Amino acid sequence: MESSSQDRDLPASQQKLDKARGDGQVARSRDLGHLAVLGSGALSIAALAPEMLDLLKRNLSQQLAFTATELVKPETMLGRAQEMVVAGLIGCIIFAAIIGAVAMLSAVGAGGWVTSLKPITPDFSRLNPLKGLTQLVSKDKLTDVLKMSFITAVLFVVATVYLKSGISELSMLVLQPSSSSLVRLAEWLKVGMGLLMVVILLVAMIDVPLQAFLHGSKLKMSHQEVKEEGKEANGNPLIKNKLRQRQREISQGASVGAVPKADFVLMNPTHFAVAIKYDEKTMHAPQVVSKGADLLAFKIRDIAKNNSIPVIQSPMLARALYAHAEIDQDIPASLYTAVAQVLAYIYRLKAALRGDSPMPGEPPQPFVPPELDPLSKVIANTRTSSP
Repeated sequence: MESSSQDRDLPASQQKLDKARGDGQVARSRDLGHLAVLGSGALSIAALAPEMLDLLKRNLSQQLAFTATELVKPETMLGRAQEMVVAGLIGCIIFAAIIGAVAMLSAVGAGGWVTSLKPITPDFSRLNPLKGLTQLVSKDKLTDVLKMSFITAVLFVVATVYLKSGISELSMLVLQPSSSSLVRLAEWLKVGMGLLMVVILLVAMIDVPLQAFLHGSKLKMSHQEVKEEGKEANGNPLIKNKLRQRQREISQGASVGAVPKADFVLMNPTHFAVAIKYDEKTMHAPQVVSKGADLLAFKIRDIAKNNSIPVIQSPMLARALYAHAEIDQDIPASLYTAVAQVLAYIYRLKAALRGDSPMPGEPPQPFVPPELDPLSKVIANTRTSSP
């Protein structure tokens, strides 16, 4: 079930942040980009204007000087025009490269570098007018409207005050020489641009953390989403248990080939079979070389009989070993005594078959701690739950 926005009160996990970044969703501040473009543009003009004006002045003086040969051959004017165009293009390219680099750095500085094509991938769902109308009343759009209204109001106030304070001086410039009037007008525009930069700088200082907050708020997660993400990261417990069970079954099936090497097989007559091997020279304790349930148990029994390996009926011990012993691992220490009793019986049986001793009696039924017998737990739980 999809969680409502009221339930999303947990901060986004690193996994969700990384996924959002992979989708191209990061905190970006448009006002920081505006500040970068306007600021770099103003500084570039201030730095490049004198050199560009001198270059333009020299080119114009050269273009306006004509010789007799050039007057006779007017096609040479095309070359002059090309020189002027190249000079202008060089200036524009330098100006655009500076502004573009600064704008890109400002974007990277606000949200980091993102390599994702998803934001520019065509999404025809965006053409849905109903969906567009719902986005018009979203929290992000409301925030943008309030922010733009605030910026417009501040700029209007600053512009009004600045114009009112300088309008009388500007009106007197027509009475001054053109050179001094232009210099004064340039200084006035420079101060006005500086005030504009200050306003945008203040707005950007507010907008950058605001966008980071809104981005984090949009990615907040519910408790259910955190649980689901944990399951995806660590694996669904049910699926993991099924995989372990399947791996165990495959391992048990593959271990059938080791049954002929066993010393004896313990069985619960109809459900479980466990093949045990012990070599005192190479093993610290007896080991389970094969085990299985139901049809696999019968297969282990048949292989044991075909290879003249003793099959002992010991239900409790067979169940305990099947539940608590792993293939090719030492049996649990709590079952050493029980297995030793069976192993001693097997040694006597093999000696009797060789004719070295009399035939032993009935196989032992060694004691098995009830907590190791799965059937004992089932019976105990049944008794506890019954009235």
